Amino acid sequence: MFTTVFCLLSVGPQTIPVEFKVEGAVRTAIACIPEKPSHAPLVFIWHGHGGSAQHSLTHYAVHRYWPEAIVLYMNGMPTKGRTDPEGNKPGWQKQKGEYGDRDLKLFDAALKWAKETYHIDPNRVYAGGHSNGGAFTYLLWSDRRSDLAAVAASGAGFGRNALYAKPLPALIIAGQKDQLVSFSFQMLSLKAALRINKCDPKGAPAGQMMELHKSSIGADVLTYIYPGDHTMPVDTGQKMAEFFKKYKRTSE
Repeated sequence: MFTTVFCLLSVGPQTIPVEFKVEGAVRTAIACIPEKPSHAPLVFIWHGHGGSAQHSLTHYAVHRYWPEAIVLYMNGMPTKGRTDPEGNKPGWQKQKGEYGDRDLKLFDAALKWAKETYHIDPNRVYAGGHSNGGAFTYLLWSDRRSDLAAVAASGAGFGRNALYAKPLPALIIAGQKDQLVSFSFQMLSLKAALRINKCDPKGAPAGQMMELHKSSIGADVLTYIYPGDHTMPVDTGQKMAEFFKKYKRTSE
């Protein structure tokens, strides 16, 4: 079940808080709604561990770069992590079956809400996230790929989810000096993504610090490798929006 609730939180005339009830739990998000939402693209943004929808709204700002899209900045729930072993801060499941698949079910509920409320374009649904949010994005690639047109993951790794993933266009962002998620692990994830998507392992220049690996089946991989640490690049939201605009879901 899901409900939409208007409350005191308001960060603009087209920005509303949204509340979903998922198996008895109240889950929340901030939704940016365009002037003409019918048949609009839908973008999910998943914050890093300890983050929030409000932080994502400010630091990704995907809605600024794609004002025609509905953008859902999601809020996580307390989740254990490497820097939070007690699980006091909000985050997301990383593997199928964790936490009763609460976050996969949240994705399903939010997608259903968007389809029923705004009749979004089902062939233009996207997911992006950084760190723990990037890890959850990889899980969505693996487990909800049939709902998605493309994904974007920053500062994260595929891990075991690569074993079950099928081709899907992807933007992969990684810092060479990442102190939390090792750069070598992220590069292993990139190799897996290139293999899954049947991409040319040699990328072609596609902008500053960016390379495009063309796919023989249309599932291109764009990389953005920057000389920084785990901190998300300031233009991450812009790069995600630009990448997503190029892809629509196609039939199997």
